[in-house]
Amino acid sequence: MRCVIYLRVSTKEQAEKDLAEEGFSIAAQREACVRRIRDEGWELVDEYVDKGESARTADRPRLRAMLARVAEDGDAEAVVVHKVDRLARNMEDHIAIRALLRRRSVALVSVTENLDETASGRLVEGIHALMAEFYSANLAAEVRKGMGQKAKLGGYPHKAPLGYLNVREPIGGRQVAHIVADPERAPLVRIAFELYATGEWTIERLAEEMAHRGLRNRGRDGRYPAKAVTVSGMAHLLAHRAYVGIVEWDGVAYEGSHEPLVERATFDRVQELLASRAMQGTRERRHHHYLKGLLVCGVCGRRLSIQHSKGTYTYFYCLGQKDRRNGTGCRERYVTADHLEAEVEDLYGRIEVPSDWADGLREAIAQEVASRHDDTTAERELLATQRERLESERYKLMEAYYATAIDVTMLRREQERIGAELRSIESREGILDGSLDDWQEVMDLAVRFSIRCATAYRRAGDRTRRLLNAAVLDEVRVRDGHVVDAAYKEPFDVLFSSPKFEYGDVVGARGLEPPTSAV
Repeated sequence: MRCVIYLRVSTKEQAEKDLAEEGFSIAAQREACVRRIRDEGWELVDEYVDKGESARTADRPRLRAMLARVAEDGDAEAVVVHKVDRLARNMEDHIAIRALLRRRSVALVSVTENLDETASGRLVEGIHALMAEFYSANLAAEVRKGMGQKAKLGGYPHKAPLGYLNVREPIGGRQVAHIVADPERAPLVRIAFELYATGEWTIERLAEEMAHRGLRNRGRDGRYPAKAVTVSGMAHLLAHRAYVGIVEWDGVAYEGSHEPLVERATFDRVQELLASRAMQGTRERRHHHYLKGLLVCGVCGRRLSIQHSKGTYTYFYCLGQKDRRNGTGCRERYVTADHLEAEVEDLYGRIEVPSDWADGLREAIAQEVASRHDDTTAERELLATQRERLESERYKLMEAYYATAIDVTMLRREQERIGAELRSIESREGILDGSLDDWQEVMDLAVRFSIRCATAYRRAGDRTRRLLNAAVLDEVRVRDGHVVDAAYKEPFDVLFSSPKFEYGDVVGARGLEPPTSAV
């Protein structure tokens, strides 16, 4: 009888190191199958080996090749395996494979199990197949349970994210798997977060910059060249909570025992930017312009997007016109980019503060900041009390989960609530931690810029204009093809009330008289 052998192990380690964790290695399976064929006086015509392939799926390259040979060539009369579970650990796959073999009159021979085509033989074979499926499912459940327990204790149960390495080290007399910072990539991951947190980088430009600095993915098994991080890979990296020491398992967050690579404040700032840009719907990968993401329709409130014509013209248009799902039916007309560029330049000219007003503004702002600073003591104490309460809630929440007093759904919901409240407290504390001198320095810099902002903007290139707009303007509203209003970021919202800036209103509100020359 002409025979083919099918051999399989589940892990690369078994295939490469000849381990026998599942009973027999490739070499041991081959020896047993060849001995059976020799003892029976059969003829071995070929063998098929899947190294490091799970039997929970039939999508294995060498198994497919063997079945194709059985179905098309018809030169094999038997398939010899060491055990039935080498062929499949899924009852559906086992039935499908056996049906194909029977249609081609090909026998299935197990070295360690007695299989035949009698009714009792098929029953025994079915029991073996069911036992193999049960073993696989039970093993997966036990592995998952162990990984969940590891996460609860702060261990990282997944493949290490970029910037970390999976290692095994002897701890307490046993080998413990955990993750450590990658000396080559960890510093570059930190730089990626710090750059994006400035708000000056898109994900696409950041991916290009980090590739230029040498950030690469890990090559698989050392046999594939390491490739640069893609745009989607960079977005995934920036949202990964492992970098602040968090371990996530089954939707639950745990405090990890590994070293954080990124400070919490930096990470939270990055998440805010990712969320805000997602809501704005800005697609900077398609078209670049220093006004992109800044302009808003004054009619319907949607962002203006950019479109290049077949010629040399660039236009801005309201997204409410073309968005089929969330469109507003807006009829605001297309506006050429150079027209809006000139109007934003004029905007800086209208909001520029006369130089002889600078001292009065500095004095008024200093008084206001000092007054606010004196009022922060009580708020600091309140925030500290709130933080202590939330930390106590988090500890009790985990105790209740470990004691099975609450389910995982409630744990997730409460963790998200506590995390959001703690981030809000941290953000507020960060604001309060700024000293009076720091605020004075920031406001003095803002005033100095505000008295020459028009000149600076007019002389700047596109990249610098983008940075100036990101620092000064929150949004610019456009109606009927013209800039009609704007909102400003701190601290410029204190200096500029609107595009139609009224110096007397702002300064008068601080108890100052406008200089005669300015009037």
